[in-house]
Amino acid sequence: MSAPPAVARRTSPEKTRPSVFWVLAAVLVPAIGCFAKIEISGGEHLPAEGPYVLAPNHYSEFDPLIIAAATWRIGRAPRFMAKESLFRVPVLGAALRATGMVPVARSSTTATAKLTLAQSVALVEHGRGVIVYPEGSLTRDPDLWPMRGKTGAVRLALAGDIPVVPVASWGAQRILPRYGKLSLWPPRKRVQVLLGAATDLSAHRGDAAGADLVPATDAVMADISDLLGRLRGEQPPAERWDPAAHGQSETGRLEP
Repeated sequence: MSAPPAVARRTSPEKTRPSVFWVLAAVLVPAIGCFAKIEISGGEHLPAEGPYVLAPNHYSEFDPLIIAAATWRIGRAPRFMAKESLFRVPVLGAALRATGMVPVARSSTTATAKLTLAQSVALVEHGRGVIVYPEGSLTRDPDLWPMRGKTGAVRLALAGDIPVVPVASWGAQRILPRYGKLSLWPPRKRVQVLLGAATDLSAHRGDAAGADLVPATDAVMADISDLLGRLRGEQPPAERWDPAAHGQSETGRLEP
């Protein structure tokens, strides 16, 4: 695959308005650049303003840093989902709230639905975006293809009629293999990031209230897999890896 064009530079209110992200970007973006030469294409698919859900594949503990740096370079502030319990930790909770991170509910279905609706309203009200990993954890697929997704990303998006933008990255596994050790040499390994058009969820509008969100999630995962196939120059598997079918836990460290 030929090298993607340079990412289009856009002037976004999130980058021109002073915030804590300026400080974080000044420190983290150059640091990440020591490990990775990030090539971004499809940046025009990320809305310059307004709410969005950015849905990446997850195959290395390092790839969230890649996605964060790429999001900032495109022109938006990289906000992630974080466990709800972390927001109750002194200092850390204040930092998470200050940067607009979004809490993940791990409680009852009713509580989750209420929190999801509140999160969607807040994203729309403030015109913010959030990065949500649909897989929920590092892929269990032996070849690092996206595995079966969870419904959190589409639930959040459908609750507020927010676009879900699929994105795939590839190359971070050469910096930090899944559950492996950090590779420092050679520096600045090539990492590609490819964003696609927002997944068409029009057939699923209204489903966030409790209907079957699996088909909508499958549509997002299919788009992510297709993008990753383009980066890898390979055809994605016809069926995504299902950890339960292979006796694996969907969370926690993957044991060999």
